[in-house]
Amino acid sequence: MRILSAASAFPAHHYSQNELVEAFLRHWGDRLPDGRKLELLHSNVGVESRFLSLPIDDYPGLTFGQANNVWIETAQNLGQKAVCKAIRLAGLQHADPGAFFFVSVTGIASPSIEARLINRMGLSRNIRRVPIFGLGCVAGAAGIARAADYVKAYPDQCAILLSVELCSLTLQVDDLTVANLISTGLFGDGAAAVIVAGDSYSQPGVDIIATKSIFYPDTERVMGWDISESGFRIVLSPEVPDVVAKNLGGDMDVFLGEHGLTRDDVGCWVLHTGGPKVLRATQQALGVDEKALAASWDCLRRMGNLSSASVLMVLEDTMMNRRPERGTWSVLAAMGPGFCSELVLLRW
Repeated sequence: MRILSAASAFPAHHYSQNELVEAFLRHWGDRLPDGRKLELLHSNVGVESRFLSLPIDDYPGLTFGQANNVWIETAQNLGQKAVCKAIRLAGLQHADPGAFFFVSVTGIASPSIEARLINRMGLSRNIRRVPIFGLGCVAGAAGIARAADYVKAYPDQCAILLSVELCSLTLQVDDLTVANLISTGLFGDGAAAVIVAGDSYSQPGVDIIATKSIFYPDTERVMGWDISESGFRIVLSPEVPDVVAKNLGGDMDVFLGEHGLTRDDVGCWVLHTGGPKVLRATQQALGVDEKALAASWDCLRRMGNLSSASVLMVLEDTMMNRRPERGTWSVLAAMGPGFCSELVLLRW
């Protein structure tokens, strides 16, 4: 099993963090008790710029239905670009993939997005569809793990994993809670696709050695959505970094130990971007410095947190710009609603 390629796609609308802060201050005006608090929150999330599905002035007044219709159209456009690029980079044809895994937590559609892309892209009529909703930030790593399960069972096949997260379309313009104010400064829009192939494929790639899922009981309110008449309302507990710091190190040690490895054997970390507090908690849990997570910090700075797509963006950046030496052990990992974590052991 191996990852053959990873590719991303972004909307056309790109804004600096300062431009977005100014837009929020104009919109909320006197309803914000202290505009400096918003500026401080946005300056502390480690984000310099983000991509949005719409021009910034188009968001006020959107209904849930209107926002979801934009999500459906934008998800198809970005998804097609990311998948086409990933297929090309893998040296494959559109008829080759035998399964299509689609993950998102920022919109809903039936037929789901991968079905619509089969029509648009001329993919195989016999392709197996696996749409996955609700895993949030962990879904990029979980999607790779589930795709690996598939090609392990069918080693003569390859699978597409597509993540599209258009977080801006979940904006709650009348929610002035701290959680929503943080989310307006942290999350962005984008798509990422990965091609996972079975052992029968000769193309070079990153070997998938093993995967592991860990669920943390009674943590449903740590992260997720509340669904209301106005759409998706963020659930974002301040406990997230504590859950990461408490669990990730021990879980990683068990996972690596099952394969005769320790953290010292890992030469490359491919981790979900989260936010500054989450990344620092991750560094603490793993006993590594900021340099070890440079790709995650860089992706956070350039595009914000893209939920499930973030870890796939870090993977793409690592494959294209930071590729380690052949034989290097690596771990791809993310955490998300449940609360849970997904770990993927790789070898370059």
